Amino acid sequence: MQYRFSQKGFSLIELVVVIVVIGLLAVAALPKFIDVTDEAKKSSIEGVAGGFATAVLSARAQWEAEARPNEQDHHSVNYDGVAFWLTESTSGGQETGFRDGYPLAVNDGGTYPSAITDESCVELMDNLLQNPPKVGTSTEASQDSSINYSAQADSSANTCTYTQIEGGTTHQFEYALTTGQVRVNLQP
Repeated sequence: MQYRFSQKGFSLIELVVVIVVIGLLAVAALPKFIDVTDEAKKSSIEGVAGGFATAVLSARAQWEAEARPNEQDHHSVNYDGVAFWLTESTSGGQETGFRDGYPLAVNDGGTYPSAITDESCVELMDNLLQNPPKVGTSTEASQDSSINYSAQADSSANTCTYTQIEGGTTHQFEYALTTGQVRVNLQP
């Protein structure tokens, strides 16, 4: 009895066609994957900014609920176990350009701050959010790759700008201390 073995499998041409089809599918799917990644980064900063805005308003609401308490003749509130100095609309009988009651700096028992600093912006994010991303000053962020957001103060505009540096993006959100507003700036 004689057995015939027939070889079964794919020809070289069939394999090449399959590889080309898989390659075309990958090329078509890659831009969609990149777009999803960018959208995730945008959603991430929008979520952090939303949490920050909620915390700012919650701290102000706490201050209002406690009948606008003061410490050392300045607005102050204990929000979630952390004491904060708050903005004031007048100081020494003069208009300041600020609205009353928005977090200005962490009250560590010292004196009321005369200006916003990079460090006070870092402290605001670290203490207003319950589970904040790692944040540092621009200098710290350039030296520590584990920092996700850099904080920069603009004392002339009275703002804290938080820049998302994870994943190579430069999306930002800005906290305007004069009004308590939080604005997101997404980069193209």
